[in-house]
Amino acid sequence: MNLALESIGLIAGSRSLPLDFARLARAAGVKRIVATAVEGETDPALAGLVDDIVWLKVGQFSKMISAFTDRGVKQCVMAGQVAPKNLFDLRPDLRAMAILFRLKEKNAHTIFGAIADELKKDGVELIEATPWLAPLMPQTGFHLGPKISDEQKADMEFCFRIAKEISRLEIGQLVVVKNGTILAVEGFEGTDKCLARGGELAGKDGGAVAVKVAKLNHDMRFDIPCIGAKTLQTCAAAKISVLAIESGKSLLLEREICEDLANKNKISITTIS
Repeated sequence: MNLALESIGLIAGSRSLPLDFARLARAAGVKRIVATAVEGETDPALAGLVDDIVWLKVGQFSKMISAFTDRGVKQCVMAGQVAPKNLFDLRPDLRAMAILFRLKEKNAHTIFGAIADELKKDGVELIEATPWLAPLMPQTGFHLGPKISDEQKADMEFCFRIAKEISRLEIGQLVVVKNGTILAVEGFEGTDKCLARGGELAGKDGGAVAVKVAKLNHDMRFDIPCIGAKTLQTCAAAKISVLAIESGKSLLLEREICEDLANKNKISITTIS
């Protein structure tokens, strides 16, 4: 794939990933970046890294599409989180209402998949951001923080199996385990709240193991499994001892900050496959 595109659209959510994408795409030779950003979610600093930015409320779907079509953008990517609760708090325009009405099941994959289909109708192809984000995707053998014990490895493997199963069932992508006991399974609340709940159930000494995975046949155009400094701060507060992500299918953001947090709080960050 040619990474040095003439222009690309960026559907930007929250946290640092949209900024990372803009920097990496620019470094790879992309000449023009047109972004749509969510009011109250997307970091305003993104405006300084792109050529054009259109601010939206969640649910202003027609405005999002026209931001690209009016500027001749033929391909776009999604990067950054939109809080799951906002999928229900949104005030959809007519086109977004039509999409939601057609969906029997409403989760991140069905909603974003329907958005991709609608974009395509107007001549805009939603593609994976992963070719540009490859430097942020740890591979097999990656490790930060303390050495992992045999007991923790056993919990990691158990956790990985369960996480793969709950992701297959569209429940979530994160599981927290301690000494072979499942403490928390991610649902609608998201990664950070699941980690906090698992840590609380692990008792005052903490020591739980958490694993975050990509689901089978995960559509990498959206909802890429992702951890960053905020995730590590949550792990520290919850006394989580190991956080593992699926190798080659997960993003580690703010690596230097994460390494400092891992060493300071004795949290092992590793990959699993």
